Amino acid sequence: MSRPEPADEHVRRRMEQQRTADTKPEMALRRELHGRGHRYRLDVPIVPGHPRRRVDIVFGSAKVAVFVDGCFWHRCPEHGNLPTNNSEWWLEKLTRNVERDRESDALLRREGWTVVRLWEHEDPESAADRVEAAIREQGTRR
Repeated sequence: MSRPEPADEHVRRRMEQQRTADTKPEMALRRELHGRGHRYRLDVPIVPGHPRRRVDIVFGSAKVAVFVDGCFWHRCPEHGNLPTNNSEWWLEKLTRNVERDRESDALLRREGWTVVRLWEHEDPESAADRVEAAIREQGTRR
């Protein structure tokens, strides 16, 4: 799947500046979790041999992996959209992103991890509540 040319210079610059880590929603969640006393690791590879597959926030001792998914890149059913320029390429690209998400979830679950996927538009307090619930649940399974 070769990358198409951007529609114009503005689009090209915007895409180059797209963050993959430390996004505003991720930072808000991390601040909320840290404020609640939680400590975690960041940007951790999922498994050896999959260098591009990384977990945003990891609670290692609880085996909880947290992803903060962008609405566009992960096809949020509420806010995801498909660009009109190069739409076939984008559909294939974004569909593959979602497939890779599901594969990553399965890899982690096979290793005994709980996976929490959050959307970038979720309220940080509610998102932190979900993460805490997963941590508690994993603690009762042991």
